[in-house]
Amino acid sequence: MTFDELYKKAKSVINPRKLSEYAEAGGVGAALLAESGNVYTGVCIDTACSMGFCAEHAAAAAMITAGESRVLKMIAVGWDGHIMPPCGRCREFISQIHSENLNTEVMVGEDVIVTIRELLPYDWRQQ
Repeated sequence: MTFDELYKKAKSVINPRKLSEYAEAGGVGAALLAESGNVYTGVCIDTACSMGFCAEHAAAAAMITAGESRVLKMIAVGWDGHIMPPCGRCREFISQIHSENLNTEVMVGEDVIVTIRELLPYDWRQQ
């Protein structure tokens, strides 16, 4: 699967909306390509007390619920269509759920693809 296809899947789940006085969701969509070839998507949930989570976390939770944890490719897309690099929490989270996920390819900008390892140059697990 190409990053263009993943981009379309991530963008397709974007649906910005207010959930309550204190929460909004759907402003960012993410798509993860698992080792099996399945694609998992998710959206962000933003809360007033910072208890929400990123779209990448939501997609990873769906993947783990389905019994998978190895991510080959991932992308996040903002409500306006721009590609967004994963935050530090998402980088670390994805890297920890499978030993090979440091090699996950991540599109961080138009035609810019790096690995999780490159996004975590001073990984605490390296001695």
